[in-house]
Amino acid sequence: MQKKRLSARRPLLLAVGAGVTAAALAAGMTSAFAATVFSDDFTDGDTSGWSKSGGTWTVDGSGVLNQSNAGSELARQFAGQSSWTNYSVQARVRPTSFGSSSALVGLAARSTSSTKMYRLALLGSGRAELQAVNGSSVTAIGSAALGIGTGTWYTLRIETSGSTIRGFVNGTQIASGSNSLAGAGRIGLVTAYASGGFDDVLVDSSGGGTPTTPPPTTTGPPTTPPPTTTPPPAGWPTPTGSQKVDATIPVSGSFDGGLKRYYGIGDGGQSESQDPMFELAAGATLRNVIIGAPAGDGVHCEGNCTLINVWWEDVGEDAATFRGGTTYTVDGGGARSASDKVFQHNGSGTVYIRNFRVENAGKLYRACGNCSTSYQRHVVIDNVIVRNTDAIAGINTNWGDTARFSRITIVGDPDRETSICVKYKGVPKGSEPTEIGEGADGVNCLYSPSDITYQ
Repeated sequence: MQKKRLSARRPLLLAVGAGVTAAALAAGMTSAFAATVFSDDFTDGDTSGWSKSGGTWTVDGSGVLNQSNAGSELARQFAGQSSWTNYSVQARVRPTSFGSSSALVGLAARSTSSTKMYRLALLGSGRAELQAVNGSSVTAIGSAALGIGTGTWYTLRIETSGSTIRGFVNGTQIASGSNSLAGAGRIGLVTAYASGGFDDVLVDSSGGGTPTTPPPTTTGPPTTPPPTTTPPPAGWPTPTGSQKVDATIPVSGSFDGGLKRYYGIGDGGQSESQDPMFELAAGATLRNVIIGAPAGDGVHCEGNCTLINVWWEDVGEDAATFRGGTTYTVDGGGARSASDKVFQHNGSGTVYIRNFRVENAGKLYRACGNCSTSYQRHVVIDNVIVRNTDAIAGINTNWGDTARFSRITIVGDPDRETSICVKYKGVPKGSEPTEIGEGADGVNCLYSPSDITYQ
């Protein structure tokens, strides 16, 4: 992860020759394109780039910035530039102690002095409150009772756009309002009569994170999936025959396997860079195939592709990897015994998964969080049966990914342990994404309670 950046990669890449400069963007923060202008994960063990006001601040061995003086009336760390105007600031925040119900651990935006700022505060009372702070005068813009407790990480985000100020906790908006206290200012990490930890600070010039490389212009996924073609059988199919495969089968056009079992590629494990069983050219369709074990890296789609009634009896590295296209459809079929993920989305665009069943898996879908090229990715999941699976989808919210769910049936999960939508912070290749939350938020994870049925 790039640390303590005061530059703007994406606007510069998209507006070369248009007179856009890093200095202008850092000063005005007014580009129409999302740009990460500052970030810090404290893994270097110091607070260079930050200015302290009060409190006792140290970076621990795990790369977390801690403020340990719970008796401090107001402890702050500031970063950025006083000229920043429209931006979002996000950080992971963990309260460790509250001295009273009004004590707080929080995040600040548009700070014009050590006592004038917008502040998203986690309070000892258990509430989260978005505040306009001017000295001893504190005006609540909005709040929510969230049962805030100590020892738990919360992802806080403040978005500023003109006079509109919004506050989010774990991806859910808890407050929004118009306020003219401050039109520009720095970011801050804040405690008052409390102690806490801070990590993964990210400042973005238009309300969200940006990929490590500029993605193509995309729109969000449609509200409903394309028309259904072939629904899945009532249960797992019986193969009509078996065929050992010694080399990847290339597919262009359409391939119908007649529900024959294909097996024999790879080692059946999670080792990287195994060959796929089938490699689909752009526009290809694979249908009526059972993929047995070992299955290598399953199916590779090198462009737009369609998988109809394809079954994976024992997923190897991945069931299918979507690489070079913009639209991928999985209609019917199922997958089981995937120790990690079933579908890996490395390319751009949207994956549609419908009329499908998944059993004994880590995740049904994962948008790549550390590929060499990062895109905004979408998935639409409809009419899927889920059993013994850790999560249905994992997406990178800092890159604008979305996951939409409808008609999801989760079987045999009385304790509701299956996560519907897990949110990650995407990172450059060579690093590991961090999980930052889960659950419906109306922005990235799109579903309502009526979309999920438990049996």
